Amino acid sequence: MYLGAHMSIAGGLYMAFDRIGAVGGTALQIFTRNQRQWKIPPLSGYDIDLFAEAWSRWGDYPISAHDSYLINLASNKSEQVERSILAFSEELRRIEALSIPWLVTHPGSHLGTGVEAGIERYAANLDRAIEQSGTASATVLLETTAGQGTNLGATFEELAEIIRLSKYPDRLGVCYDTCHTFAAGYDIRTPETYGATFDAFDRIIGLDRLQFFHVNDTKNEFDSHKDRHEHIGKGTIGLDGFRLLMQDQQFAAVPKTLETPKDADLQDDVQNLRTLRELAEKA
Repeated sequence: MYLGAHMSIAGGLYMAFDRIGAVGGTALQIFTRNQRQWKIPPLSGYDIDLFAEAWSRWGDYPISAHDSYLINLASNKSEQVERSILAFSEELRRIEALSIPWLVTHPGSHLGTGVEAGIERYAANLDRAIEQSGTASATVLLETTAGQGTNLGATFEELAEIIRLSKYPDRLGVCYDTCHTFAAGYDIRTPETYGATFDAFDRIIGLDRLQFFHVNDTKNEFDSHKDRHEHIGKGTIGLDGFRLLMQDQQFAAVPKTLETPKDADLQDDVQNLRTLRELAEKA
């Protein structure tokens, strides 16, 4: 079972390994740079070597990176699209240089032009970014979203359509966020609704594409289309939903990371990971 959290890279990329080690995590997600800025500093050979050495000390555990929230490949604004393609291409080059296998990304926002048009732009611009990156192996994980505003990716059908339209479907997978999907109308709180949700995912997208989980409870009600993360068992999904996920053997080897609120001492992560591990144990 690979279970961990998103960790800060303050002080250097390699510092994320000290933080995930401190909470006993066996899966990690990071940003590879300051995600609030368009400017992306180059990775030096020294940065890459330090990262590899720290990863080796931590263990043979999985890592994903998340791209910048500034990127919107579904935009209808030419300047934003060009900046997004350049930035996303560089994100792909960075994770390949660091040997990180997955880049998690939100599928953008159509900005009022409609879902169909937004998806078409997104798929075309994603293909351009993959081509411009010159990378060969990194997998893009389309993250399920809550469906706030004009954001794409709140339904399994939207994600499936992006994959269908792309020229590079073999480089696309899905990161399933429990908070986002619950907010988008996919329930996992009972055995019946849990089964129906993942049956639908398998039918529409295919479970082989589900390669990463964000495990987050939510502050908002079911089908609210609001994205507000909460500690495990403290929100409206509750312990039963996470128990079903943690005991589901078909996802036992799929990495799972927290994106729940935390302070600098990381004790919130320690508690949330303890709760998830306890839920994974059969009664």
